[in-house]
Formats: sequence, structure tokens, C-alpha cells
Amino acid sequence: MVQTTKVAVLEESPEVRDYEAHAMNPTARIHLEVNGSSHLLDIPPRTVLLYVLRNDLRLNGPKFGCGLGECGACAVLIDGECVRSCVLPVGNVVGRKILTLEGLGTTSAPHPIQQAFIAAQAAQCGYCLNGMIIAAKALLDRNVNPTDLEIKRALQYHLCRCGTHLEIVDAVRRARDVLAHPAPTP
Repeated sequence: MVQTTKVAVLEESPEVRDYEAHAMNPTARIHLEVNGSSHLLDIPPRTVLLYVLRNDLRLNGPKFGCGLGECGACAVLIDGECVRSCVLPVGNVVGRKILTLEGLGTTSAPHPIQQAFIAAQAAQCGYCLNGMIIAAKALLDRNVNPTDLEIKRALQYHLCRCGTHLEIVDAVRRARDVLAHPAPTP
């Protein structure tokens, strides 16, 4: 019987990968479109998308929360659909458009959803915000005028351990109102 030893995955070192994953998943040239930019990476196709985003592309919006696809901290948009990147193999998203929190807006020009979260003070620790904002974006892209119940349903599987759910729902309402009735441009 052959025993294998796992090498710890260090977030700050994208070259360090799990030994068994390398043995079972030979690398392939993977083309990703993330936040409107093309990336060509030589990685195992079964590598979890979250690791590629954070380690290889240095996008830290999506967070590692549970690693099981249950908390929502790792959410990204793939072709407009909110998905959990911590359980999605990167090989499954080749040729699809990936949008992370970094692709929404900038510090100097935040997206209206990001601005609404700031205005509503919808953060304490901020760990859940990536998933909440991404879920709000997916909702508001498909429904410009969601009801409170629709907002709550869109966010129901995104966990906030600080208990700022009321502020988060208020932020999505604010974003809905701004996006439904944009200010005229001068």
C-alpha cells in the first residue's frame, strides 16, 4: 500500500498545490475570461475556481468561507448566474464570462450596488459582502424591481455571521431604486 503525504496549500504561493491533485489532474492550458480580461493559465482543470481567482489571478473579492458551497462568501457571476466558486472546477468555466467583485466597480467609482452597501452601512466584518453584493447583482440584473421577498430569497443562502441582514436588505433596496431610476447625466 502506497501512502501519500499532502502538502499544505499556501494561499500566498500559487505554485504550492495539493500533491494528490497534481498526480490525478495533469495540467492543461486553461483560458479564462475574468472581469473582461483574458487569462491563459497552465493548471489542473479540476482545480477549484476560487483558488485560481485568489492565488493565480490575485482577486481577493471572493472569500474562502466554508469550502462546501454553503455560505456564499466565494460567490462569483458566471454568465450572469451567481455560483459558488469554492466547489466549481475551473475546467467547467472555460469559455464563460466570470465576474468577481473587483469587476463591478473601483474605489473611486463604485458600482451602484457597492455604493448602496456603503450608504446603508451594510457591513460589520465584511466577510460576507462579496457574496451578498454578487447575489444582489445577479438578482437586479434579472429583475429590476424585486420585492422585499424576492430580495430575501436571493440572499437566503448567503450567510452573515454578524447579523447585518436588515442593513443588507436595505442596501439591495437602495441599489434597486438607483438602478431602476438612474439620475440623468449632465
